[in-house]
Amino acid sequence: MMSLAQVLPQSATTTPEGHLSVGGCDLVDLATEFGTPLVVYDEGELRSAARRYREAFAAHAPDGEVLYASKAFYAQAVLRLLREEGLSVDVASGGELYAALRAGFPPEHIYMHGNAKDAGEIGELLDAGVGTVIVDSLDEIGLLDRMAAERGVRQRVLVRVTPGVKPSTHSYISTGQLDSKFGFSLEGGAALAAVEAVRAARALDLEGLHCHIGSQLFDLAGYRAAASLLADFGARHLDGDLRTLDMGGGLGIAYTRGDEPPSVEAWADAVMESVRTEWARVGLPMPRILVEPGRSIVGRAGLTLYRVGVVKDVPGVRRYAAVDGGMSDLLRPMLYGATYEALLANRADAEPAGALRLVGKHCESGDVLIQEAQLPDTRPGDLVCLPATGAYGVSMASNYNGVPRPAIVFVDSGRARLVTRRETYADLVARDL
Repeated sequence: MMSLAQVLPQSATTTPEGHLSVGGCDLVDLATEFGTPLVVYDEGELRSAARRYREAFAAHAPDGEVLYASKAFYAQAVLRLLREEGLSVDVASGGELYAALRAGFPPEHIYMHGNAKDAGEIGELLDAGVGTVIVDSLDEIGLLDRMAAERGVRQRVLVRVTPGVKPSTHSYISTGQLDSKFGFSLEGGAALAAVEAVRAARALDLEGLHCHIGSQLFDLAGYRAAASLLADFGARHLDGDLRTLDMGGGLGIAYTRGDEPPSVEAWADAVMESVRTEWARVGLPMPRILVEPGRSIVGRAGLTLYRVGVVKDVPGVRRYAAVDGGMSDLLRPMLYGATYEALLANRADAEPAGALRLVGKHCESGDVLIQEAQLPDTRPGDLVCLPATGAYGVSMASNYNGVPRPAIVFVDSGRARLVTRRETYADLVARDL
C-alpha cells in the first residue's frame, strides 16, 4: 500500500488484519455495513485541501476568492463542508445553482458558469441574486441584459476568454485553446466584441475577465503564457474595467504512483506571480484574483470500493476480474482514457501477483476500469479499492443497465456517516408516468 501513498488520503493505514483503513475506519467494515459499490470520502482531507487553498491565496491576495468548482462533486455534504471552510462556489447549471443555494451559499458568493445558459437558468440566477455571471456568448449577453432589465436589477459579469494556450492535457479537458466551445477568443476580435456588448448593455456591469486553460495540469507554464495575453488585452481594451481576474482552476492530482503534481502552494505561487509580473509589465494595477479549484480539493479525498464477482481467464490472452460497478459510477476511463491504480482493501499489504483487466458489469466491451491492474491473486468476494475517485465519478454517474447509483459515506476520526443513500430500483422508475 505504501507505494500508493500519494493517491490515497493521507489518513490511510493498514490495520493489524491487513485491511485498508481511511479516516480511522476499516473499509472492509464499511463495505459490510453500507454495501458496494461505495464511495468513501475522508472529511479531514477535504477540509485540509480547502484550508490549504484559502491560506495559499490569502498570502498573496487577501481580497481574492477561492471558488470551489462544484461540477467535480456537488453533493450537499461536500458543499456545506466547503462553505463552512470559507470557500465560495462556481456552478455551471440550474441544478448546480439549486444545490449551492440549498447548501447555504450566500448568492453573492456564487459564480454562474455555462456555455449554453437558457432563459430558465438565467431567470433562476437573477431571481436568486447570484453575484457574478461568467458570460460565454453574444447571445447570452443579450438575453441576460434583457432579462435583468425587465427585473430592474444590474448584474455583474465576467467575460470568459480563450487565450489560445493549449496545455498538456487530454483534449476533452483542455479549454483554453482557440478551437473551443467555451468563451471568446482573444484573436480575431471576438473577446473585444463581447466586452463592447457588455459595455453597451443597459443592465450589465463589466467586472473583468475569466480564463480557464484546462484541467489535470502538471505543467504550470501555461498560466504565465495566459497571463501575458490577458494583460496585453486588458491594457489595450479594458483599462479601468479590469477590476477582477478569474484564472480558473486546473491543478492536477496523482491518479497513479508515477504522477507528481505540483503542490497547492506552488500552483498559487505560479498563478499569482504570473499575473503580478504581467500586469506590472503593461502598467495596470493588480486586479482582484479568483481561482476555481475542484478536482484538487475532492479528488484525492475520495475512493471507490467494489466487490469482485467474477474472475475469468481467457487462455493465452489475459485474466479478467469483474466488479459490481463500472462505467455507471466511474465513467472517466471510458470517456477519455483516465488511468487509476487499484488495491485490495481486504488484503492491503499483499504483494501484486501480476496484471489483470479490471472491468465492470455493464453490457459494453469498453466498460474497463483499469486496463492492466497490478493486484494480488484476486478472487470472487475480494474488495477492490480505487483511490483518487473523488472528482467527477459521482457527478458523471448514470443508471446505465438499470444499475442504481452508489451510496456515499464521509469518514472522520473513526466515525462514518452516510451522506447520500444508495439508489433503489424504485428510484429508477420514480419519474416514469
